[in-house]
Amino acid sequence: MKTDMTPFLSRPVAHRGLHDGTMPENSLPAFRAAAEAGYPIETDVHFSKDGALIVFHDDSLLRMTGDGRNVADCTAEELKSLCLGGTEERIPTFEEFLREVGGKVPLLIEIKNMAGVKGKRIAAALSAALEGYGGKYAVQSFNPLYVRAYKKLHPEICCGVLSAAKLSEKGDPLKRRIEAHLLERLRLNFFVKPDFLSFCFSDYEKSKRARKFKKHKLAWTVRSPEDEKIARTYADNIIFEGYIPKES
Repeated sequence: MKTDMTPFLSRPVAHRGLHDGTMPENSLPAFRAAAEAGYPIETDVHFSKDGALIVFHDDSLLRMTGDGRNVADCTAEELKSLCLGGTEERIPTFEEFLREVGGKVPLLIEIKNMAGVKGKRIAAALSAALEGYGGKYAVQSFNPLYVRAYKKLHPEICCGVLSAAKLSEKGDPLKRRIEAHLLERLRLNFFVKPDFLSFCFSDYEKSKRARKFKKHKLAWTVRSPEDEKIARTYADNIIFEGYIPKES
């Protein structure tokens, strides 16, 4: 029996935790704050060089740590030694993240697109990490093959496609431009059969296909009450950061 999307619709979803100037994004304190406030948490997973699941958003470590390397070029121990956003907080492993949240709130887990990583591999690793986890979760990705792989492994878990009206193509080869074109227009949905769509909030107006998507829709990333008003015109719920949504 498939898990329904209700846990991800009842309250706004905290983007990379409930972070601020003292609690960096995707840090254990940000996750703790979101859980204590009762917000579902959106977060990101990468493989480290040695195959560990790491909670971090960017491919590059530069913005959040000042280190010029990429996540994929570092071992888990190297990554865990780096501080986030000029604080003493370290990059957490996925295991540490799960232990911190402990099932208190639902998790919206984004699998980051990783060069050379097949869907079966990341799906199996994520599944193994979540085995025995008692909390509710859903999975999403910009990579439709990752979504399809996790759906095949766990048909009972809600899995969604991330997209926007315009995805980055700068410096990318022809293959990436074709992939971006297909994702922007949701052309692969017939193949993936996502349970939900997670679309850039400001792009719903530009995308007839996104607006006409028949299942549940989320809107990312909402950063103000003004953004939220736009997002809620089209989506069932928002993924937010930088302010506290006013809830009815």
